[in-house]
Amino acid sequence: MTTATISGPWRTARGSRRFFLIMALVIAATVVFGFTLNASRYHFDVSSLPPLVHVHAGVFVAWIVFFVLQSGLVVSGSVSLHRKLGWFGAALAVLMVVTGIAVTVGCVKRGAVPPFFPPNIFLMVDVLGVLSFFGLTAAAVALRRSPEWHRRLMLCGTIMVMSPAWGRILPMPLLGPWGGWAVFAAMMVYVLAGAIYDLVTTRRVHPAYFWGGGAILLTQILIGPVAFSPPVMAWTASLLAGQ
Repeated sequence: MTTATISGPWRTARGSRRFFLIMALVIAATVVFGFTLNASRYHFDVSSLPPLVHVHAGVFVAWIVFFVLQSGLVVSGSVSLHRKLGWFGAALAVLMVVTGIAVTVGCVKRGAVPPFFPPNIFLMVDVLGVLSFFGLTAAAVALRRSPEWHRRLMLCGTIMVMSPAWGRILPMPLLGPWGGWAVFAAMMVYVLAGAIYDLVTTRRVHPAYFWGGGAILLTQILIGPVAFSPPVMAWTASLLAGQ
């Protein structure tokens, strides 16, 4: 069977929409697996966590469900409802940033930082990660009238917030200083899947993947230098001191 025969059904607009729904479902499955694995491994009492952690978890789950739902609505042809719900998603993205940064700051304050991350690195992994997510999502919203840009940037933005899930799947304590790059490599597999799909169906990679993948790479590159900059070091020290 030739490649053209295999990929034929996926060359249509409907086939493209199905692909993005599948990607959304794979991302959701990865997130569920990562956090389920973590819960089964450590058996911690979730009721002891601060209320803000529960709020952030609810917002995060809501985003993943929203992402899958929006992809499903496009596949089913409910584009009008998809567009109406888009503004709810924009508000949800803002909540992702606010609660994400607040929870990270709270973790550093109370010393709840994974032992394989220095506090300043942990702080910047989450802060820069959620800001990168927001930047990509905001760009996707701005380009909502260009579906090919919109769906790819939304995909890349959601890939960006998969880092906590992959941080729970990968053997981070064994990876040492390469842990962050291992998480980055895992996330880039999803970007690569989108690029390969483009190559198979259109014989070219949409530029949105270069921007989205580039943003994910830039975020990873900036974590170290920003984390060890004097302002962030001072901020981390003040948080550890309980100020």
